[in-house]
Amino acid sequence: MSDDVTARLHALWAHLGLKAAHVAAQMPFDIEGVVAEAPDALASLTLLAPLSLNPPRLHDISARVTLMGGDSGTLARVIESGAPHLPGSRTVVMRDYACEAWTDCVAERTAEVVAAFSCLSGPATVPVGLGQAGDHAGISYRVSGSGPALVLLPMLLAPSQWDPAIEELATRFTVITLGGQHLGGVAFLEGRAASLNYQRMVRDMFDNLGAGERILEVGCGTGVLARQAAQHFGPGTVITAMDINPFLLREAAALAREDGLGERIVFREGNAEQLPFADGSFDHAYSVTVLEEVDADRVLAELRRVVKPGGRVAVIVRAIDGTAFFNIDVPDAIRAKAAPPAQWRGPKGIADRSLYARMAKVGFTDLDCAHVLVSYADHGTALWQTTMGLVLSRLTSEEQVVWQSGLEASRSEGVLFRSAPHHVAVGRVPR
Repeated sequence: MSDDVTARLHALWAHLGLKAAHVAAQMPFDIEGVVAEAPDALASLTLLAPLSLNPPRLHDISARVTLMGGDSGTLARVIESGAPHLPGSRTVVMRDYACEAWTDCVAERTAEVVAAFSCLSGPATVPVGLGQAGDHAGISYRVSGSGPALVLLPMLLAPSQWDPAIEELATRFTVITLGGQHLGGVAFLEGRAASLNYQRMVRDMFDNLGAGERILEVGCGTGVLARQAAQHFGPGTVITAMDINPFLLREAAALAREDGLGERIVFREGNAEQLPFADGSFDHAYSVTVLEEVDADRVLAELRRVVKPGGRVAVIVRAIDGTAFFNIDVPDAIRAKAAPPAQWRGPKGIADRSLYARMAKVGFTDLDCAHVLVSYADHGTALWQTTMGLVLSRLTSEEQVVWQSGLEASRSEGVLFRSAPHHVAVGRVPR
């Protein structure tokens, strides 16, 4: 959690006249700085399908913490490992439900999510004299309802975010929904793409695609790679950036306008498994860390369909069959527990070397394949904090102490970084 984000949230609390508020989030690091500096500013904290947990950072308010998630999936294991280290916390389990980083929890389990807030009451103050929407300290907000203040921080990839529950929550709370580039999934995706090593991998992918007037990105998220593509290919290229997530598309359009690229990027809502474009609509296409979450074979076939013969398609996925590396001096047993990358993959997704064979099976030719380690040294980003939270969730309390000691030693020496494996493939649509 960066000091900058904490300062922005403090400024927003003051602007809204909040002494204390109930808070809900998926990404704990968004609020951990406020917990550390002003724990009384949180009447409660509800973490819905949290991506990671660092219990020591929530210790001061552990009795006010609710952990909510499914009974299976990657994120269920985060709660299972973290809850015992938060004495007095409450756990709410949604039965027969799998939670992953992209799961649309609020849309799919609206009634259960709303019910999780039913026991909240207490000293949260009500904002006075507010408009319905605004922006302060770089954070956007929307206000609805009346009652104790409930602040909803943005989630990672959930297409509906908190929207399906807001109308009902607003009958009991003054609901304040936050957004902007400094929080949630937007900060996560923007921070990842800001890494110089990650940018190098993306530039190599663009170089392998080659020039074209019409290029498609499938699963654009915040549009950060579309902006990089627009700058890489120049003003003669129009980038069509598509995503299924309307929240991220709104943020993406705003960020493109800020960078002066609004006229060169066309944002489009759509489903990667059924692309809303005619055959041969694009010169080239690419997709980065999206095929883990979808029916990957259908998406690959769709990418081939919408790219003209002779055009190229590039795909990058996380490699859960690889090994993450942390430049931290710890015993081998702890390093082995920390090393696996996040196991985020849907039942029909690709996150291993099968990417190469599956692209060939779909019919791509002239395949250029690579296994790439991408290093990150941006310790204050949302991506880094999520990764560290996942590591800590795998370690015992004693191992966490050893890990943190090694981490601080590497940091003090200026050599702290981690590397994550990716599979990269670029193929041609046959003529």
